Amino acid sequence: MGADKALLPFSSFKTLTEFQYHRLKKIFQNVYISCKTKEKFDFEADFIEDGMQSNVFAPTAGFLAAFRKLETENIFVLSVDTPFVDTAIIEKILAAKSDAFDAVVAQTQEGIQPMCGVYSFSLLGEFQKMQDNNNHKLGMLLKNIETKYVFFEASEAFLNLNYPEEYKKALTLV
Repeated sequence: MGADKALLPFSSFKTLTEFQYHRLKKIFQNVYISCKTKEKFDFEADFIEDGMQSNVFAPTAGFLAAFRKLETENIFVLSVDTPFVDTAIIEKILAAKSDAFDAVVAQTQEGIQPMCGVYSFSLLGEFQKMQDNNNHKLGMLLKNIETKYVFFEASEAFLNLNYPEEYKKALTLV
């Protein structure tokens, strides 16, 4: 992207992060923002700093920090750069969660969406191993655990803002 996606302006908000935070607060009682440092944000929210000072921007450290801080049975995760995942998608994923699965994640015809799903606290050890081995591939983790994939026919909601042209397109859709 050439810039920190989390800090890009979006809709009527100063940042994409603030946009996501406010819309998810309408869905969930508790919303936490996983980040390396909260110092870059200028709005009030519940932040979970991962404590990693590396230049690796992988979700592994965020999962570890979230599980350790929250000590909850499951967490729902959504990457900051998917602003069109709506309530219906989230509810469908949450409805598919059961004790039989370690994770429930979205899937489209383009593939799995590992940063849109529910993960069980029982995976704490697996995430620690991934971190210790510098292996940050969520797809590999999902293949090796009990994962349920929830298929979504329409993939537009999963538009991921990785490139400037995707960001520009997203700005026309809000």
